[in-house]
Amino acid sequence: MKSLRAIAVGLVLVAFALPAISEPLNVGSKRFTESYILGEIIAQTAKTADEVAVSHRQGLGNTAILLSALHAGSIDVYPEYTGTIAREILKLDHVPSMHKLNAKLATMGLQVSVPLGFNNTYALAMRADFAAAQNIARLSDLKTHPQLRLGLSQEFIGRADGWPGLKKVYALQFATPRGIDHGLAYEAIAQNQVDIIDIYSTDAKIGKYQMTVLADDAQYFPRYDAVLLHKADLSARLPKTWAAIAKLESSIDDVSMQRMNAAAEIDQKAFDEIAREFLNRSRATVVNNEKPTTVRADAASSFWSKLFGPDLWRLTVEHLALVFLSLAASVAIGVPLGILAARHLTAETIILGLAGVLQTIPSLALLAILIPITGRIGLTPAFIALAVYALLPIVRNTHAGLTQIPRGMKQAAQSLGMTPSLILRLIELPLARPTILAGIKTSAVINVGTATIAAFIGAGGFGERIVTGLALNDNATLLAGAIPIAVMALAIEGAFSIGERSLIPRALRHST
Repeated sequence: MKSLRAIAVGLVLVAFALPAISEPLNVGSKRFTESYILGEIIAQTAKTADEVAVSHRQGLGNTAILLSALHAGSIDVYPEYTGTIAREILKLDHVPSMHKLNAKLATMGLQVSVPLGFNNTYALAMRADFAAAQNIARLSDLKTHPQLRLGLSQEFIGRADGWPGLKKVYALQFATPRGIDHGLAYEAIAQNQVDIIDIYSTDAKIGKYQMTVLADDAQYFPRYDAVLLHKADLSARLPKTWAAIAKLESSIDDVSMQRMNAAAEIDQKAFDEIAREFLNRSRATVVNNEKPTTVRADAASSFWSKLFGPDLWRLTVEHLALVFLSLAASVAIGVPLGILAARHLTAETIILGLAGVLQTIPSLALLAILIPITGRIGLTPAFIALAVYALLPIVRNTHAGLTQIPRGMKQAAQSLGMTPSLILRLIELPLARPTILAGIKTSAVINVGTATIAAFIGAGGFGERIVTGLALNDNATLLAGAIPIAVMALAIEGAFSIGERSLIPRALRHST
């Protein structure tokens, strides 16, 4: 009996210990090339400790989303920059030492450590020939050229350490800048669509596009030393893994980082391959002056290999699951709300107005709000966001279908002694069915495209390819994500059209 009791106690202890042992290390990264690469380097380094499973949740949008994911425990660590931590996260007007940063981060349960060895600060840049023609070499020179066209990344426009502060310090008189994705900025300036863009000092394309980086003569931009931002208990929770990660300190210089960015954006190498090569070669090899040789496939074969890549089936399943799970929730919520709006004038104003307002919330803002509310990244917040965006067509069409039924028809049913619920089930809903199904079909098709936002919080789907393609300015990867989405939308619309024939009587089909 004692032995059985001891075994039972041991099993209980093991059961409680297993979650802690098997809890994985989740590495995050932002939606630009350098962060993808650094995230892979961290993840691959962590795996060498062989302590826990390691996953890389890549391309998770901007600072707000990564910070929310850290607070929620959905990720444990991600590469960040001291300037961003000080200005964006802690709202300081300067960049203090790491010791002082940690003193302030302690109240948030976070810590910064492992300086990687390079500084990737913000800067503004112009085409070299155009800058020379305009006699512009410094940021202060821009004050006398308010006619120039700015193409700045959306995050830079909104950051406290970005455009608002820069404009004030240099007394610039420019109109509202044009927002453009960082991955597309170099193409835009090369095609003469804009004159000035914001860049990172380790960007691979500075030399390729022959850019002049404008001198920050007022020293507005702080240092953006690359570091790791992580949960404060990470080193104690996973000591072996953290010991391995800590060896990355001072292992990457500016030149090495710029070369790795070039390998991704110019040589079209995969992020995991670049990280693996970096970890396998010595520091001396990293800083030599020989340009790495890469055998590049022709554009056509590269596109087809990306379109039918090994992730095609996984992305298809993830995308369809996101679309139809969220659509089912929208139908379950939207149809009853549409019925309620059709029955009560007060409810009509509130419900239709609220559905319209929800539709206008920017997707990234909604995701950033949902992460701390749900306490996680991935499927749950993406599912909620998509269900919200699919509501409006369903609610409106249900309301429209019911309110268009002639009043006399309902009065005739009442004169026959039919109850309101019976009238709704046997007369109103069947007559409104074509309009309701049209709203559901519209939501389904819209959701196929909207589901790409799931990639910003690690929920998968073909948005992964689109986000990566934007980060790399890789048209083949963009098309490999966009084409399946377009095919999926057409297939879903066709399936709904076929389904309508069996669900809607012939007379009602011809009347709509």
